[in-house]
Amino acid sequence: MSNQKTPPTPSRGTRREELRRQQEAASARAGRLARATWIVGLAVIALMAGIMVWAFTRPADPGAAAPGALVAPAGATDAGAVVVGQESAPVTVTIYADFMCPYCGQFERANGGDLAAAVSAGTAKLELHAMSFLDNASSGTRYSTRAANAFATVANADPAAAMAFYRLLFEQQPAENTAGLTDAQLTDLARQAGATEAVTASFAKGTYQPWIAQVTQKAWDSGVKGTPTVLINGQTFTGDPYTAGPLAAAIAQAAGA
Repeated sequence: MSNQKTPPTPSRGTRREELRRQQEAASARAGRLARATWIVGLAVIALMAGIMVWAFTRPADPGAAAPGALVAPAGATDAGAVVVGQESAPVTVTIYADFMCPYCGQFERANGGDLAAAVSAGTAKLELHAMSFLDNASSGTRYSTRAANAFATVANADPAAAMAFYRLLFEQQPAENTAGLTDAQLTDLARQAGATEAVTASFAKGTYQPWIAQVTQKAWDSGVKGTPTVLINGQTFTGDPYTAGPLAAAIAQAAGA
């Protein structure tokens, strides 16, 4: 017969004490896990906040030049337009365009001749807002800004040459998402339009780039949603902008009103 004794059965008080210790240990482990989860969560939130701030505050074009002195071309309106034509013209045609915008190119090719004829006849004057929101569609060359700066530079020296240059920029418009025209090509087109060598030599200074950025922002602030946007005497042109005829008819109607 074995002499081994059966261990005494724990009393109820002992069992309660052991259960209490187990519960306290489990609670402590849960607390440590909760604190660790909270700390990790804060780190993730902080990281996401940093990403969101970067996304909303970073420049649209990291290669853009630092802002310089704001200089507008001679005769430009407070709203940021280069004016072409006689001040006394009964019709004002306002055009918001980006030199990289393919739809602006279609508009100009359909209506450029009629607009030039209306300006020559003294029927209309043009308010041309050269925007630069498609800088990111030119493979890092900031073509919209470079072309608009060149246009403003020519306009400051000779508005008549500016109109011819404006038309050439759309006649020779590069495809969207390409590098755009080179500075040398912009210079060549400006000289074809009648700009002097002294004027084209100053393109590289980027004198009007800060103004172009302001023109673009003012356009959005004024309610422009896209390009081309065309107004006749302040009213949005609602006809077909890509077919020759409707715009000319609207100008003629406004002139006779």
